[in-house]
Amino acid sequence: MTTPQSLKTPGAPPTVSGKDAGKIARAAFVGTALEWYDYYLFGTAAALVFNRLFFTDLDPTAALLASFATFGVGFAARPIGAVLFGYIGDRYGRRPALLTTIVLIGVATALIGLLPDFEAIGLAAPILLAVLRLVQGLAVGGEWGGAVTMAVEHAPAEKRGRYAALVQIGSPVATLMASAAFTLVLLFPSETFDAWGWRIPFLLAIPMLLVALWIRLKVEESPIFKDLLAQEDTAKVPALEVFRHAGGRLFVAVLAALLGVGGFYMITTFAVSYGANTLGVDRNVMVNATLVAAVAQIIVTILMGRLAEKVGPGKVTMWGGILTAILAFPIFAMIDTKSPLLITLAITLGIMLIAVAYAVNGALLTELFPARLRYSGVALGYNIAGATSGFMPMIATAMLGVSGNASWGAAMILAIIALLTAVGGFLGERMRVQDKQIVADA
Repeated sequence: MTTPQSLKTPGAPPTVSGKDAGKIARAAFVGTALEWYDYYLFGTAAALVFNRLFFTDLDPTAALLASFATFGVGFAARPIGAVLFGYIGDRYGRRPALLTTIVLIGVATALIGLLPDFEAIGLAAPILLAVLRLVQGLAVGGEWGGAVTMAVEHAPAEKRGRYAALVQIGSPVATLMASAAFTLVLLFPSETFDAWGWRIPFLLAIPMLLVALWIRLKVEESPIFKDLLAQEDTAKVPALEVFRHAGGRLFVAVLAALLGVGGFYMITTFAVSYGANTLGVDRNVMVNATLVAAVAQIIVTILMGRLAEKVGPGKVTMWGGILTAILAFPIFAMIDTKSPLLITLAITLGIMLIAVAYAVNGALLTELFPARLRYSGVALGYNIAGATSGFMPMIATAMLGVSGNASWGAAMILAIIALLTAVGGFLGERMRVQDKQIVADA
């Protein structure tokens, strides 16, 4: 598709190095994995801890809804973070934005681990929990868009699929770390777990923050952004320009990202809560299922990244959405059996299907926007999708009351999200733009 003149980046092509691309992508992966670990902890704790310890004045269903609402606050904050860090990333550099996001989320996560519960400080406990979740959301709102932008802008065009997918592997690795941390502390007696055991995974954010910060400090600025600076072609108010000149592209980006964000939390956060709280399945069964699924997700992500280089990330996204929609109801039917084996198979299958689209989100979204608007465009698209779909676990939980605790409502939500993403993939493939670049080496 021909790129509109208002979206083109003028000037000589910047030089990218194939040798540097892998190093930068691996650094982006490590930082993103540690940052998503912090963020995912909250999802697991929302299903297993916060409803009991921070909303204890409410009946069980209302407490769970309140817990998921607090979980959703982080998603609502993400578009704001996208605007803020998109401004920094498109105006002053991808690197300073990414350094700031990692510090914010690490500190916020550690403070959650130190937060007194409702019994200790009353109403202040859930309020402070919501505030810290808000800070997490702001930071993550700028994290993912910057990480994939940095990885893609260092890579030769024909290898962007694999390097963007490498950043996406940060998600299942973070799931493994977060789920494993909770699996270990769930071995404590219930009294010990409630008293202080659940706090340990959150406090681990401090040493992880130091590692991530050290890695991020070694990452060089994007050569494409350096070229924009040299041309004095950076956007003054990037988010505003995205809405003015690339609104259609932003809409397609939101559609394409819906399944990777909302679908993931339907299969993890909601499914863990549904299995443990509604079906009465042992919590360890549900958490361990996400561990198995995360391993499978890594494999699918690697394969889909390579496939995207051959057929295009939009086509991969489209087929991932269609397959997920077809199998949404069978997946929840398997969970309803209460069989540990079938539950594990269902969650693994669900995550693998979602990973098809999620694996190529970075490759697709970065090529929907020109370099001067890329950080903001990618971050806004992904995080508006997050704000839209982050409340899906809460909505699905509320629908359990309407459906008599049947899972068809959750399956329907997942199918709708998947079909919208399929449409985003179809349109996105036809709207891709690529940077002019010179590859210095292979």
